[in-house]
This record gives sequence, C-alpha cells and structure tokens, in this order.
Amino acid sequence: MMTSAAIRQQFLDFFKSKGHIIVPSAPVVIKNDPTLLFTNAGMNQFKDYFLGNKPAPNPRVADTQKCLRVSGKHNDLEEVGVDTYHHTLFEMLGNWSFGDYFKKEAIAWSWELLTDVYKLDKDRLYVTIFEGDAKEGLPKDEEAYNEWKKVIAEDRILLGNKKDNFWEMGDTGPCGPCTEIHVDCRTDEERKTVDGKTLVNNDHPQVIEIWNNVFMEFNRIWSTGKGGASELKKWEETNAELVLSTEKEKQDEYKKGRADKHRELTSLSPLPNKHVDTGMGFERLVRVIQKKTSNYDTDVFTETIAATEKITGKTYDFSDSKQAVSFRVIADHIRAISFTITDGQLPSNTGAGYVIRRILRRAVRYYYSYLDFKQPLLHQLLPVIAKQFENVFPELNQQLDFVSKVIKEEEEAFLRTLSNGLKTIDEVMKQSQQTKTISGTAAFELLDTFGFPIDLTRLIASENNLAVDEVGFNAEMNQQKNRSRAATALETQDWVTVNDIPNSKFVGYDSLETKSKVIKYRKVSGKGKELYQIVLDTTPFYAESGGQVGDAGTLTILSGAEGHDSPLTIIDTKKENDLIIHFAETIPADLNGEVIAKVDATRRKNITVHHSVTHLMHAALRNVLGTHVAQKGSLVNEEHLRFDFSHFAKMTDEEISAVEKLVNEKIRQNIPVVIKEMKKDEAVALGAMALFGEKYGDVVRVVIMDPAYSIELCGGTHVGSTGELGLFKIKSEGAVAAGVRRIEAVCGKAAEDLINSTFLEIGVISGLLKNPKDISKSIENLQTENVSLKKHIEALEARQLVIIRNELLQKDEIINNVTFIGAIVEVSSADALKKLCFDLKNKLHDHVAVLCANIDGKPFVAVGISDTVVAAKSLDAGKIIKEHIAPLIKGGGGGQKNLATAGGQDISNLKAVIEKVKSLL
Repeated sequence: MMTSAAIRQQFLDFFKSKGHIIVPSAPVVIKNDPTLLFTNAGMNQFKDYFLGNKPAPNPRVADTQKCLRVSGKHNDLEEVGVDTYHHTLFEMLGNWSFGDYFKKEAIAWSWELLTDVYKLDKDRLYVTIFEGDAKEGLPKDEEAYNEWKKVIAEDRILLGNKKDNFWEMGDTGPCGPCTEIHVDCRTDEERKTVDGKTLVNNDHPQVIEIWNNVFMEFNRIWSTGKGGASELKKWEETNAELVLSTEKEKQDEYKKGRADKHRELTSLSPLPNKHVDTGMGFERLVRVIQKKTSNYDTDVFTETIAATEKITGKTYDFSDSKQAVSFRVIADHIRAISFTITDGQLPSNTGAGYVIRRILRRAVRYYYSYLDFKQPLLHQLLPVIAKQFENVFPELNQQLDFVSKVIKEEEEAFLRTLSNGLKTIDEVMKQSQQTKTISGTAAFELLDTFGFPIDLTRLIASENNLAVDEVGFNAEMNQQKNRSRAATALETQDWVTVNDIPNSKFVGYDSLETKSKVIKYRKVSGKGKELYQIVLDTTPFYAESGGQVGDAGTLTILSGAEGHDSPLTIIDTKKENDLIIHFAETIPADLNGEVIAKVDATRRKNITVHHSVTHLMHAALRNVLGTHVAQKGSLVNEEHLRFDFSHFAKMTDEEISAVEKLVNEKIRQNIPVVIKEMKKDEAVALGAMALFGEKYGDVVRVVIMDPAYSIELCGGTHVGSTGELGLFKIKSEGAVAAGVRRIEAVCGKAAEDLINSTFLEIGVISGLLKNPKDISKSIENLQTENVSLKKHIEALEARQLVIIRNELLQKDEIINNVTFIGAIVEVSSADALKKLCFDLKNKLHDHVAVLCANIDGKPFVAVGISDTVVAAKSLDAGKIIKEHIAPLIKGGGGGQKNLATAGGQDISNLKAVIEKVKSLL
C-alpha cells in the first residue's frame, strides 16, 4: 500500500515535472491580514498575487499547505470525529498558475495525475462544472465542459450551481467558476443499486469531493462606488437577529437576503490576467488511494490512534461509539493544537488563541469522559506527530519540548475545573428537562466560571437530547463585551482610487524622504475619532511588522511649482495584505499632486536602536541559557523593547547580568552590521536563524552582527554598527505563558535616561536615610523595625478592640426580644471592624449588631446576626447590606446571612444606617 508520505511526494514531483516551483507551506497562523485568523485555504499565501498587490515571482507553483477551519463559514468543528472526513487542521495539496496556463492544462493534468499516476478507477470519478447564473449574467462554463469531454464520458460531467461551482475570495476581488472532481468509494454492489451521479454534492460519506480547480477570470467590485461595503454592513446589522437564530429557516433566509443584497451592490468585470487556483484534500486523497472507508483508517492517523490506545489502555473499534469518536477527536485535534502553537499562536482567552484553547478543551473533555483518562494525555502524543511530519513540516520537531510543555499546562489547567464543570452542567441539564433547552445564562456561566466554550456545552447538550439557547448566550456575551466593542469598533469605507498605479514600493531602508503619488485612500471611523488610510506608490515609511512598530512622519502634497500645502501628520504605518498603509487624522480635498513623504528621523533612529539590540540579546540568551531559546514574540518601539522567548524557568540575577554583559561587550566592539539579500537556502546554510511562524520568500534579507555570533532573517531597520547602540540594560524578566518568558529592556538614550533616573532616585533615598555608607543595610534595618512596630501595634489594637467590645456590651437594648447594638466606633481598618462584630456575635445570643466606622474619610459597615435570629426573624445580613445599607453609603458589599460588610463613598449617613437596621426589628 502506498504510504501517505509517498502520495504527498508524488503530487509534488508530478507538478515539478510540469514546470512548477515547489514552495513551502505558509504558517497556519495569519499575520498582516485583518480578515483571517488562520490560513483556511491553500490560496491564502498567494492572495496578494491574485489581488494584484505584487507580481508573482514564479508563474507556476505547487505546495502542500497546512489549513485550519474552525470558525466563520468554514466551521467543521462539530463534525470532527463524529464523521469520517471532516478535520480541524488538514493539508491542502495545490497547483497554481498566475497568468500562465488555464483550463486546458489544469483539467488535463488533474486527470493525468489521478488516473495515470495514482491509478484511480476512471469509472468511479465524476466532475462538476459551473452551469451559469442568469442573475449575474454568467454563462455555462463551456470551455471546462469541452476540455472534460476529451477524457471523461459526458454523462459524468455534472452541472453545478453558483453555490457549488463559482468560487469567490470575499465580498470583492478575484473570483470565477470552478470544476470539482468527485470519487465514488462505495462497494460495487452499492454502486449497482444507486447511480453515483445522484449522490454527488449530497453529503454522502462515500461519494466525496477530492479536488477543486478554480479558474479566476473575473473581478467583483462595488458597482455603487464609494459606500458599497457600508451599505452591506448596515443591511447585515439590520438583519443580525436572523443569523443568531437557532432556526435553520431564518438562517437560510439571512443567507439568501445577503446574497441578493451583495449582488445588487456589486458587479463582475473580466480580469486582465487569468489564474488557476486548485486544492485537493490530502487526507481524503490518501483515504481513496489506500482504499479505506474513513480518513482515520489511513496512516495519516493510525499511529496517533495506536499511541492513544497504548497510553489509555482502551481500544479503538472503528465504530460510532463515544469511545471511538474520542479516539478520532484526539487524533485530529492534536495536529491542530500542535501546529498552531508551533507557528506562534499560544492558547489564550481572545481571538485566535481562544480558538486553539477551545479545540484543546474539546479533546480533553472527550478523553476525560469517554476514555476515563483523568490526567494530561495530548502532550504525550507530540513525539508521534513530530516524527510523522519531520520531513514535510520540520518546525514541530524543532520545538518539541516547548510545544509539549504549553499543551501539558493547558491540559492541567482545564482538568482542574473540568470535574466541577461537568457536575454543574449535569445539574443544569436536570433543571432543563422540561424546556429541553439549556438557558443562555447557564451556558454563559459555564464559560465564565468553568471555561466551557459554547461549542463544548452544545456538544454535551446534544448528547443528552437538549438544545442551547444560543440567542440568550450571545446576548450575555454581547452584554459583557459591549464596552470593549464600543472602544474598538471600526467602520471602514471603500477604497477611493486616486492614481491607477499597480504596485507600492518600499524604499525606507535607504531613504527617509522621497517623492511619491497617492494610489488610493479610505476613511476609517471608530474609537471616537476618524482616521484616513493612504497607500502611496513609493514610501520610506516602515510598516509595523516583525514586532517593529510603524513609522510616523509627514506627507506634503505639492500644489505646483509655486509652493505646497501644509504637511499631513502620519501617526502610524501598518501592513495589510502586503499593502503599506499610512494613517492620517486629516486629508486635503485633492490628493492628485506629487507627495513628499518624510519619516520622523529621530523616532526611527530610536526604534532602530531597540531593534538591532534585540538581535544581540537573542544571541546572548542562547549563549547563556541554551540553544532551546527561540523568539516567541516581540515589540520594538522608540521607548523600549519587549522580547518573548521559550524558556522554562525564571532567569537568575546572575543569568540576567551575564546577558547584559555579553550584549554590552558586542556594542563596545562596534561590529559592522552587514545586511545581505540571498536565497533562503543559502541563508540557512550560512547559519541564519529564522523565526517560527514567519513566512519567508525565496529571497530573504539576512542581518549579520559578527558571523560567529548573530545571523538572523529580518525585514526590520538596523543601525550601521553596534557601537551606535551605546548602552543596553534589562528592566525586567517574567513569565507570560507556559514555557514563555518576557524581557523588557532599553538601549541607547532610553538606557541612559533609565540609568540617570535610577541614580537620581538612589540619591534621594540616600538623603532620606541620612547618607549611610550601606543603603541596603539601612533599608533592611528599617524593614526589621517596621515588622516589630507592626506587631506591637497589632497587640495594642487587639487590646483596644476588647475595650470597645466591652463598652458596646453595656449599650445593648432589647427590641422584639432581640438584643440590638448599633454604634459608630473608632477602628483603624475594615478588618478590625469585622473582627469586632464577630467578637460580639460570640458573646451574645439572639442579637443584631450594626457597627459603623469612618476609616480614612470613607464609611465602612459590618452587620452581625445570631443564627437563631436569622432563622426566627428571616433576617439576612448579606441582604441587608446590599438592599438597605449600600445605597445609603453609596457603595457595595455582601457576605453571609450571619455576618456581612460594606464600604462606600458617603460618610454622612452612618447614623441613618444604624436607624435603618434598627427599624427592621
């Protein structure tokens, strides 16, 4: 049987023989693209070529791409493990033509590879082509039909609608018809019973699509001009309740309405260059070639399943039981978790990090509940995955210890709350039997308290024939997020084209000022202000990338030979889909003239200093701590640097000092900073260090600070020699995540300022201590004296509380057979007030006490009630505090039925507090 590794290699070798350049997979974690969290299709890394933002370096390429689909319209998470062919992370084999070959070659090569190389049975193959769409004015794809007729019977060429056979990148941009190849994997007996063509695109588990060839020949644009995106957004907001509904009919109504509105606002025009974009699901292809009925029965997954069997002592039985589903979920999810962490995305509570945490917790719940395994499991599978992919995705094997530690700590954290969470959801489900629906409030509390993502609650509910009120859950989530949404919401208008210039060029490595022209601009509204985004044909402004912040400066629009307008202030520069975007608070009415783009040189210099010293520090960390150290994130600005790196222990003072010493030695050596451009393979052979999770082209920029010390691939700006850095100083070191430490440091003038301010502060402290010879010894003596005095004060306060308590016991009064004590007392802290109230409780029977105090100008109240009074009079100290006392003192508080406290802002009502509690009796 052909192995999965051989199948993958044959694909790449085949297209290499057809003149394609084989390129590596892009990281699964997306950067510089606000529309995506993860790479979810093979074309993502080539998006700029299709959009025309930059030319493709090679007209023909092929690859295998790691893809992740667990959010948005491509959300397969709930099917994963339940069926046999959906996955979170999967490989997409693809061949690409950028303005080179088109339908004829793509179709012929698809057929040749599947039937001549992989030897698939031609009688089991079906193809679909686009049938046309009258509303869009799109005809049937006759060209694809005629090419397929050359190799396959016409009754196996099926017509598909716009939903299945017309591919679009997004609301606007390149798009076109596609042709899909499907394979019928049923037995011969089943095939005789039902014609396979009737099962194509009908979700039959054994009649599946394996390859899609997209022919990009159109460009979708906003036909309304400026405002099309805003109009569509307003329509979506108006109809948002439909998509939030749990009723499929309303969701379908929303989708149809959106499609109609989208068509109304947009139009199609032919592209100047036609492209081919193909994708073949690797796991499905292996299943077909290895003649399996499930993706999980192939050698893509069997080793992981076998390792899980060995660890848990359970057996995978190829059934649909919960135990079998658990094996499949684990085998799938561990790949998604491990490769995303490898590519730089740590689990967290927001964004892409939360997606990874959701996947991990889903897997933990399965092995906890259905494999009866109560300790971390997933991290034990990492060596199997790393070994399996070491020749195609070697980065996991290179970071095995780090990724394993991150996953183990995430497992341990969730396992600590999982047991109680499952008990709670059991109680919730019992209470939900009548309505058959778990309330949105309960689902939100499971997330908020026990870390149960909504899809996990939904899964457990469905296993017990219950639904989840997701409209209610979303309402709870929205209520929690309203404030942050208001602070971060952006409304982006359509681009307005000023000059039809195809590409934007960066010249900021060599020049901080240049003449340019505006290509396009748009307005962005949000965060309480309006900003404008501007794209230039040539720019010296460095866009935020690789941890280095974007440049600031000015744009001056030239009005003609006589003079120029006032300069626009550029406050930031960012990169979006390889476009360099300049942010300004205002723009003139006319942007047609020439532009002088000028970077703030002083700010750039300070940023550059911090970036260059980051390279020296990275190398020093590897020298001092070990070569396991790898960059996991950074921030470089004009004030300081922040550097995250893989390491499993707190750095000692000696290690921090050693790093500082080594970096400053390299600065004093005044090493020339050599920057070269070369092929990536040459850079790697030279010893250049690449960052995990970054996508590098064939030609890379190599920054060398002594070939024996620091060689890194880097696109940032750098000094000419290390002597320009002046001085380096680490400010702090600490943990930020499992296996990840963070250093904050300063260099150059910022380091000089830090040293000066620190010496100034030491001088002040020395003066306050009467200029002792040994400042640290004097401070130790003060601390010792302070501890002694505190103990003495505590003893005095304890005696004073006894005196106050005895005085209060003499001031009691009887109201309705209950002893009542109410007083304003003098104590030093809220804890002392609470202790006094507790002491009274131990000395009295059938009593209510309310004690008030003015502590540093703020009111504090404590209420104590005997258990007998709580029962007999139905009084509740916590309720009294919340309902009666907190409003009087403009504060809040709470506690138990027999003892509760409150603090507030209004000190004028302490007597009213006493009278209010007294009136309750």
